[in-house]
Amino acid sequence: MRYFLVAVLLIFNVCLLLAEPVITESQKKLVYVFPIRENIGPGIWRQTIKAFAEADSLKADVIVLHMNTYGGSVLDADSMRTKVLNSRIPVYVFIDNNAASAGALISIACDSIFMREGANMGAATVVNETGQAMPDKYQSYMRSIMRSTAEAQGKVSVVIGNDTLTKWRRDPKIAESMVDPDIYIKGIIDSGKVLTMTPTEAIKYGYCEGVRKDVHEVIEKAGIKNYEIREYKKSGLDKIIGFLVNPLVSGILIMAIIGGIYFEFQTPGITFPIVVAITAAILYFAPLYLEGLAANWEIIIFVVGLILLAIEILIIPGFGVFGISGIVLMVSGLILSLLDNVIFDFDGVEPSRVSTAVGTVLISILLSFFLSIWASSKLFASRKGVFRNFALHTTISTERSYVGVDQEDESLVGKRGIAQTVLRLSGKISVEGAVYDAMSEGTFIEKGERIRVVRHEAGQVYVVRDIE
Repeated sequence: MRYFLVAVLLIFNVCLLLAEPVITESQKKLVYVFPIRENIGPGIWRQTIKAFAEADSLKADVIVLHMNTYGGSVLDADSMRTKVLNSRIPVYVFIDNNAASAGALISIACDSIFMREGANMGAATVVNETGQAMPDKYQSYMRSIMRSTAEAQGKVSVVIGNDTLTKWRRDPKIAESMVDPDIYIKGIIDSGKVLTMTPTEAIKYGYCEGVRKDVHEVIEKAGIKNYEIREYKKSGLDKIIGFLVNPLVSGILIMAIIGGIYFEFQTPGITFPIVVAITAAILYFAPLYLEGLAANWEIIIFVVGLILLAIEILIIPGFGVFGISGIVLMVSGLILSLLDNVIFDFDGVEPSRVSTAVGTVLISILLSFFLSIWASSKLFASRKGVFRNFALHTTISTERSYVGVDQEDESLVGKRGIAQTVLRLSGKISVEGAVYDAMSEGTFIEKGERIRVVRHEAGQVYVVRDIE
């Protein structure tokens, strides 16, 4: 019996040993693919955070960046390359045609680089939107992060003859030459030129692990035979945000904000125009806030400006400090929300982006102002449709016993009296014991101040402050 049990245990262990390789091979590795097919900016950076978090939650074995970009914001590219360098999951990049500028930086941060035939990588000089190189302050920063990113890939041992030497896996000097035209590397790049590499050159200089046609070939080249692909999909919110941050759409929203405010102040109590303005303001600021462009203080500036403008129009008749301050703050809030600045620190913000933001806001405001004037003349004159009640169309005629006051009384002109109420600009005055409705010409007059009548026409008394 004892020999029988031993034989059974031996057979059982042999079966386990034979079955173990089969179980291992049947386990699929999860490959998470994150497409980068747009300019590098706040939007793609926000998607990067979501993609890496999802890959981590799915316990992905590999992340593949499917890249085709001409570059973008240095700040967002730096955030993305840091995310790649600190990833616990190996990150590969498949350059499907282009990895220029910011795309080159992100690619160098990846564990392995694969390129499609005919693709390119490099040209990382910091430029503005017109293609002109930025001052050396910006180039110095870019040179530094390109070097440090290449150095982060470490060194490899190379056997030359009987000697074993160590060298950088990705030469930092080559990475730097993608930024600085003054760098000369014998046999690679002449001074006066910025390096951009083809797949053949990238393989030769250690910046590419191979040429592949698609993501599947990249995965198989990495030695993964049995795998499952899970690709990052843009959510509905991502698509909506991408639509709303389009400069054209932002301009239309600004026009809706200004137009709504204009109509509400022209016809207080209608409600619909101010609802349109508030909705447009939410649609304008919310995506910019989520993209990391609009900060809390920039939105507060806009709201404070709106409040000051309302105070000027509704409470303090005329147009003075409150009104001007309100307009300045509102315009500043709209412009600053389009710029990636940290409390008026515009370091790293391209001048062209500033001009684009200023132009978008000012042109939209001007268009909205003139369109609002034109629309109000049409709407308030309308005698048909839903807008027919916005204005009074009844004709006041003498046949129906309506008689306008159209006379001048010279007896009051030149007389002095006392302001019975505050005149802002209208109020009541007392002249020789009689009380009249009056209007101040030009300035506010406080209650109790002496006044002088300057004219009396069409039933209206006009006064000024008596300074004699």
